[in-house]
Amino acid sequence: MPLIGYARVSTEDQTPLPQSEALQSAGCAEIFEEHASGGNRARPVLARVLERIGKGDTLVVVRIDRLARSLSHLLEVIERLEGKEAFFRSLQDPIDTASPQGKFTLQVLGAAAEFERALIRERTKAGLASARSKGRVGGNPGLRAKDPEALRKVRLARQDGYMERLHETAQDWVPHGRRDGDRLQVISVVNFKGGSSKTTATIHLAHRYALRGYRVLVLDLDPQASLTTFFGFRPELEFAEGGTIYDALRYDDQVPLSEVIQKTYFHKLDIVPAGLMLSEYETETANALARRVQPIFAERLALALEEVDSDYDIVLIDCPPQLGFLTLTALAASTGLLVTVVPGMLDIASMSQFLKLASETVKAVEEAIGRHVTWDFVKFLITRYEPSDGPQTQMAGYLRSILAGQVMTEPMLKSTAISDAGM
Repeated sequence: MPLIGYARVSTEDQTPLPQSEALQSAGCAEIFEEHASGGNRARPVLARVLERIGKGDTLVVVRIDRLARSLSHLLEVIERLEGKEAFFRSLQDPIDTASPQGKFTLQVLGAAAEFERALIRERTKAGLASARSKGRVGGNPGLRAKDPEALRKVRLARQDGYMERLHETAQDWVPHGRRDGDRLQVISVVNFKGGSSKTTATIHLAHRYALRGYRVLVLDLDPQASLTTFFGFRPELEFAEGGTIYDALRYDDQVPLSEVIQKTYFHKLDIVPAGLMLSEYETETANALARRVQPIFAERLALALEEVDSDYDIVLIDCPPQLGFLTLTALAASTGLLVTVVPGMLDIASMSQFLKLASETVKAVEEAIGRHVTWDFVKFLITRYEPSDGPQTQMAGYLRSILAGQVMTEPMLKSTAISDAGM
C-alpha cells in the first residue's frame, strides 16, 4: 500500500523540509511539496496529488492543517479519496481512514460539520427574518435601484476578476518560447544501460514542449535509430545513403546541420535522424584524435548547433546506452542532463558506474578542449515505475533520500499505454 506524502507551507520564505523529513520517516515513497495558502482550495500541487493517487494508496500529511484549513474542505478531500478506494492519514492527529478508529473519528467530524451547517442555516434564516421585520432588505441598494454608477462598478469588478483568472491560467494556454537573452537549451537524455525508457522519455518530452509552444529539435544519436523510427521514418531505407546526424558530425565532407533536419508530424517539432552509419563515428573519432584533426569530437556538435541556434528554443538529444564518443559529444554540447533510471538494484548500480565513469571522462575532455564542461542541471527521472511493486517503491525512496531534489517529483509509470505508444 504505497504512501504518498503532501507537505505545504504558506510562503516562499518558509521551508517544507521538516514536513518532508517526517513524511519520509513515515515511509512515504513519493512526497509532493507546495508553497500556497491553506485557505486556497485551488492548489495545483494538491490537485496533481489527488489525480495521482490510486486504489489502495494512502495520502499522508504531518498535520490536518497542512491539507485543509476548514472541516468542509477536509471532508471534501477525504470523500474524493474514498471514491478512489484510497485512504488518508495524519501523523500528528488521530485520523487514519484505513483503521476502524480513524473511520470513527471521521464520522464524528462529519456529524460535527453537518451540525455546524445546520446551525449556520438557522441563524441566517433568523437574521434575515429579523431584518425584514424592521424594514431592511438585503443586497446592494444601488443595484436594486439600478444606479448606473453601481452597475459600472460591478461590471469593472467582473472584468478585473476575469483578467485575474486569465493571468493565473496563462501558463496553460499562452505559447512559450525563448525570451531576449535566453540561450538555446540543449538537454541530453542519458543512461549507461538499455531498457531505461531513455528514448520514450525523449519522445514524450519533445511532444510536451512542442504542445506548449516551444520550437523543439530532437537529435537521435543512437545508431539503433529507435527515436527516428518512432517518428515514422524507416532509417534502413530512407537514410541508407545519408541524411542523418552522422553527415553533420563526420570528419570528411561534413555538411551543415540544417541540411539533415527533417520535419515531423508535430507542429514546431523537427528531428535529425540517425542510422547504422552513425556507428562509424566511434572508429573515425579515434583515428581523428590520433591525427589531431580539429575541431575535436567534443566541440563538433556544439559548433553544428550554432547554425540553427536562433531557429529553436530547446534541443533534446537521445544518447546511445553507452559512454562512447557519441555520448561524450552530446555531453560537451549540453546545458542540462536528464538521467533515466529504473528503480531496481542492478539498474541503480549501473547508473552509479555510469556517473562515476562519466565524471572521470569529462575531466579528460575538459583538458582536451581547454574549457570547463558545465550543466545548468542534472536531474534523475524514475522510469518504468510500478507503485504496487514493494522493492521498486523501496528503491525509489532510496534514490530520493540520497539525491533529494535532483530526482524529479513525477515518475514515469510502467503501463501498457506507454509501452504501445509508438506502435
